[in-house]
Amino acid sequence: MLIGTDSHTPNGGGLGAICIGVGGADAVDVMAGIPWELKCPKVIGVRLTGTLSGWTSPKDVILKVAGILTVKGGTGAIVEYHGPGVDSISCTGMATICNMGAEIGATTSVFPYNHRMKTYLEKTGRGEIASVADQFKDDLVPDKGCEYDQVVEINLSKLKPHINGPFTPDLAHPVSEIGAAAQRNGWPLEVKVGLIGSCTNSSYEDMGRAASLAKQALDKGLKCKAQFTVTPGSEQIRATIERDGYAKILNDVGGIVLANACGPCIGQWDRKDVKMGEKNTIVTSFNRNFTARNDANPATHAFVTSPEIVTALALAGTLNFNPETDYLTAPNGEKFKLEPPTGDELPSRDFDPGQDTYQHPPAESSSVKVDVNPMSNRLQLLEPFDKWHGKDLEDMRVLIKVKGKCTTDHISAAGPWLKFRGHLDNISNNLLIGAVNIENDAINKIRNQLTGEYGGVPDVARHYKANGVNWVVVGDENYGEGSSREHAALEPRHLGGRAIIVKSFARIHETNLKKQGLLPLTFADPDDYEKILPNDKISITCLKSFAPGKPLTAVIKHADGSQESISLNHTFNETQIEWFKAGSALNRMKELQ
Repeated sequence: MLIGTDSHTPNGGGLGAICIGVGGADAVDVMAGIPWELKCPKVIGVRLTGTLSGWTSPKDVILKVAGILTVKGGTGAIVEYHGPGVDSISCTGMATICNMGAEIGATTSVFPYNHRMKTYLEKTGRGEIASVADQFKDDLVPDKGCEYDQVVEINLSKLKPHINGPFTPDLAHPVSEIGAAAQRNGWPLEVKVGLIGSCTNSSYEDMGRAASLAKQALDKGLKCKAQFTVTPGSEQIRATIERDGYAKILNDVGGIVLANACGPCIGQWDRKDVKMGEKNTIVTSFNRNFTARNDANPATHAFVTSPEIVTALALAGTLNFNPETDYLTAPNGEKFKLEPPTGDELPSRDFDPGQDTYQHPPAESSSVKVDVNPMSNRLQLLEPFDKWHGKDLEDMRVLIKVKGKCTTDHISAAGPWLKFRGHLDNISNNLLIGAVNIENDAINKIRNQLTGEYGGVPDVARHYKANGVNWVVVGDENYGEGSSREHAALEPRHLGGRAIIVKSFARIHETNLKKQGLLPLTFADPDDYEKILPNDKISITCLKSFAPGKPLTAVIKHADGSQESISLNHTFNETQIEWFKAGSALNRMKELQ
């Protein structure tokens, strides 16, 4: 088992490992020798039969599963892929499927150990691990007769290429139907940009299959109609695709090879081809397509699909193109159909490791001092959060009542904001600027209940804090889905938040909030969401008897003088309640030293 501070840590399920994404504070605990705990997950079995072939790729498996289970259908569960179809999927293809399992809320996803994992380990200099895995292979597959809490069946021989979106990764469409769906819904048909890569889909096989399509187009004298970007998944992939000629083919067809980084997948994209607010369509092989995630433009309609389909749609320049049946037109007027993509699973000449940029930490670090310039805009040493005062939380303001989907991108946007990730006060200026205010359907425009004026969410939060007013956020289902972004919990705490009250939480975000001394609470009756008005005051009572499994009470005080009480559930255990009392998990760790 491995935990990692990224929601896409489950990529490692492609090597048969239990790899779980967590917040940074959880990782700090483990590094400090503190046990890591998790409510025992359910197990969803996905039984694969048939064989992948033609235009269908491993990405289509998880796109189909996302369409079936939705963005919260995997919450509190591990997804275990099994069945005779598994052996037709490459090791990196299994990693793609497990990686994007984060988008259905799964704790992690895992494949059974097989010969493809063995070969991959050997090709990446880990033959000794493969040998040990072989010795224990019977322990690395599902037990005979095991039972699942839920079973999903997918016949790979019948699975068609899929494309999901816009604005959510679980809105699934067969590629053959996306043109008609776009016309029906008013989504722009023209594809402005195709983007391949990201941690989900940037393997040697992915790049090879995309290059095989690009080569067919080049042989006919055709280049991409849309802009086309390529993000290698690692320095090793970048170096190897350059050596083997894939990078040149992708460049020649009109592509730009970007740095080995998250890049546009996390919003690190200085996009120039459309104006802010201009309605447009992009297609990516990424994992997430939330509003404004890739380019900060809320009008961008982003669709996620396989690198092969991205390449085909970038060549065609339109969503209304099915490469299995439709023809492209060469510059000389010749009509031609793309042959299904092909690509080697692993490089025949082994991987080129590329440049070694690793810097080893000092052998002796006890004398190392972290010296931060107090005038820096990029770095700021953290100050401990205040302890709980021992009383009920009275008359808190509703900072914002959020309408609909609220991911960690809505709570703490990435992209250009990431330059402030080492400076909590500065990055807090993006708090909830992407969330929709139910009062006016606006983004980053809420009423300051102390002045009656409208302002940005961070500005109003700062004003409340400066005036000693605590506040809460009220939200909808699956609040905090997406990236395991620690700042989405640090920022509300820093700006005076005390509780986040929602219909349901995504797992990592809920834990992150607990770690920072906030109260993540859920409505015992989801309909009680409707009872809270933006100008209400909320008191959370019974905190002196705060205990595992025992609901808390919220007293809602309306502006007309009336009030009502509702029950709020929580998932705190005894250790986590101590975090709340101490002000944060780090504070509690210090108390115990």
